[in-house]
Amino acid sequence: MTDTTGTFTQSNICAATTDLITLHHQLLDLFCQLAYQEGDFILSSGQSSSYYINGKQVTLHPQGALAIGRILLSVLPTDTQAVAGLTLGADPIVSAVSVVSAYENRPIPALIIRKEAKGHGTMAYIEGPNLPPGAKVVVLEDVVTTGKSAMKAVERLRDAGYIVDTVISLVDRLQGGAEFYQSLGLNFQAVFTITDLQERYQALAN
Repeated sequence: MTDTTGTFTQSNICAATTDLITLHHQLLDLFCQLAYQEGDFILSSGQSSSYYINGKQVTLHPQGALAIGRILLSVLPTDTQAVAGLTLGADPIVSAVSVVSAYENRPIPALIIRKEAKGHGTMAYIEGPNLPPGAKVVVLEDVVTTGKSAMKAVERLRDAGYIVDTVISLVDRLQGGAEFYQSLGLNFQAVFTITDLQERYQALAN
């Protein structure tokens, strides 16, 4: 395994122009090297797990954020008018996508959804630029387990008058999240599944 100055960073000085297939493989390695851990853990859903994915180790990593921004921007529906996510996990993800979108001449604003309404001023749940009613917003998430976390963002955005029909996650733990979204008529896709991470993690360990 490498630290934040290891192989990924040193071999990707031109990560801004690396082709997306290569970038996808490199992002998977970064997740395995920095975010994936095995042991006994309790998840935010209350479930116990033999592994944990600390997504912020990658989403707040400079090369990780750049890779995430480019990869997610490439899979957004063409009519996307904004990306959004529930604080705190999605904050660096939506920011990365928005910054990269500006460089790609496809500017897409980012929205951050609070878990509780702002305690002063506008008392708002949603932080970020004001969009026209009916704007198409895609919800982004770092890791999906049951799907309930990102659904809070979907509901807040819809309450604000926006159209949300797509959720994209960096990692799907394959524990019911995809089926949950499908049952609600939401499109869902993930950059990686937990199987991808675990197979690559074992390969790197050998």
